[in-house]
Amino acid sequence: MFSLIEKAVLWMAFFRVISGSIEIFAAYLMVKFNQIDKALIITSSLAFIGPIVLLITITIGLVGMADKISYGKFFWIFLGVCLVKK
Repeated sequence: MFSLIEKAVLWMAFFRVISGSIEIFAAYLMVKFNQIDKALIITSSLAFIGPIVLLITITIGLVGMADKISYGKFFWIFLGVCLVKK
């Protein structure tokens, strides 16, 4: 089954599963601590992790598609990622 799936897609999915697991664990910690200040710290930590995972998965996808798209499209994708990041 895995021989039919591209490696880039597997890595992108892997990072998304890890990111989702971190989010679920953070929700568990918020309920466990049951304090607003600690929940806010946990939430702000997630705000740092989310964009990093986004950039990693987009980079993996672009490297996987590097031979299929033109430089002009790379420019527009890069510009869109920069706008999302800010």
